[in-house]
Amino acid sequence: MRGLIAAVLLSATPCTEASPLPVLPGEELHYRVAWALLPGAGEIRLSAERQEDPAGTRLRVVTQTRTLGLARMLLPFEARATADFTLADGRLRWLREETRQRGEQRAHQVAFDYTAGHALWTADDAPSASRALPLPPGEPTDMILGLLRTRDWNLEPGSQRDALVLFNDEFYELTIHCTGRETVETPLGTFRTRVLEPRMERTAPKGMFRRGGTVRVWIAEDRWRLPVRFTVEFKVGRGVATLTGHRPPPSNAPPAHP
Repeated sequence: MRGLIAAVLLSATPCTEASPLPVLPGEELHYRVAWALLPGAGEIRLSAERQEDPAGTRLRVVTQTRTLGLARMLLPFEARATADFTLADGRLRWLREETRQRGEQRAHQVAFDYTAGHALWTADDAPSASRALPLPPGEPTDMILGLLRTRDWNLEPGSQRDALVLFNDEFYELTIHCTGRETVETPLGTFRTRVLEPRMERTAPKGMFRRGGTVRVWIAEDRWRLPVRFTVEFKVGRGVATLTGHRPPPSNAPPAHP
């Protein structure tokens, strides 16, 4: 279900063009996920913290996803993704994804080498079978963080921007379109938002895009440019992730870009 929810789904100052990070140090976001007729199907929790490293200060972003209630009885699922970004340039350096579904556990990690032009993908159950994935042009993230990163873009209706996301061991070259403005009601209040839609136009569609899936994200036009809603639509139903909690970064947070 994380793949499904993923498709739905610095400093203490608002995002700016100089800050490409998807979330800020100390920031937390909590989403409630509804799917078809199940209003409480799951949740997504994201948190970010600044970490000192000999190779340079990093931002560690942890995304936790799980099913709840009846959905958990039908499809028990948990996932955890850990992503390390270099604060100096906002680039993703390392990504680990772990999933547990119906008792089956899987995990892999990806180390990004921009100088060599590849990402080294390694599964926990086959460490000797690592694969070097050629890096397409762009700044890669996973899908959820790729959608969160759009909060920094300030796209106007009718404009677009390319994005690169990694699904498991495949890169998806997407184009994010701003399709308009809408008012969205959430448990945190009512927001005026910009609606963004990723499409697979530069290469042959694959995965959910080949199957006719549609993803949208609503970015609030407020101080924090909060992504207040994600949706994914398939022929079999529609999933919605709605922001229910947000903890801003602390007021004494050090700047992300020294």
